Amino acid sequence: MGTLYLVATPIGNLEDMSPRALRILKEAVLVAAEDTRHTGKLLKHFGIETPLTSYFEHNKLAKLDFILEKLSAGDVALVSDAGTPAVNDPGYELVRAALASGFDVKPIPGPSAPLAALTVSGLPTDSFLYLGYLPHKASERRKFVGQVSNLTYTLIFLESPYRIVEALEDLLAVLGDRRICVAREMTKMFEEYWRGTLGGAVTYFKSQPARGEFTLVVEGKPKDDGEAWTEEQLSAAIEAGVKAGKSAKELSTELSHQSGWNKKDIYARISIIK
Repeated sequence: MGTLYLVATPIGNLEDMSPRALRILKEAVLVAAEDTRHTGKLLKHFGIETPLTSYFEHNKLAKLDFILEKLSAGDVALVSDAGTPAVNDPGYELVRAALASGFDVKPIPGPSAPLAALTVSGLPTDSFLYLGYLPHKASERRKFVGQVSNLTYTLIFLESPYRIVEALEDLLAVLGDRRICVAREMTKMFEEYWRGTLGGAVTYFKSQPARGEFTLVVEGKPKDDGEAWTEEQLSAAIEAGVKAGKSAKELSTELSHQSGWNKKDIYARISIIK
């Protein structure tokens, strides 16, 4: 019986490919890849001729039996397009199926965009929460962020270049002007790290061409920021939200996360104003 290896691959710079990762990819009977075209170029660069098969969100169930059958004959390597597999892809389901079938599963550690960005952010690293890609729609995005707004952990998100400004604006609206590190094109030619506050990030990235995938590392809620807003603070925020055209439902949800006030109480106050 073979072993399923989760092989981390470079997130940009090919010099980050480890000798052990190369050996496993060469010795495996099969490489399961998120995108065979992308991984095929990587394998060709290193002179690796191991057969490839695709394994991604839309064929994950159809491919399980095939990959498990290959594991019966030898080792299989699972890779993602970049970084560590089974993070933001269906790899965990293959891991679960392999374990349930009695196969060994082992990691070949290496590059990881969330951890790379965290370590250079200058924000606390003792406790953090990785949350993957932010939702596409603004209302869903604000709700999603609101659910973690009271956590003191450092928060890590991913975002595409197409929504980066809107995402930063929503983070600012829900979390307040917290510290942030914005990382993009990590280990590549146009590598950039922007450190400052969410308000500053909005201003900066509005004036910059959006290139590459973004990793956002955001400060958690300050531990000494436990007091609820005063009535005056809440009233001012409600008035501003109503003037901005926000619905009572959206505004009450947003402000409950920020203010420490009960959502129903806020909704009632908004209804009186409207």
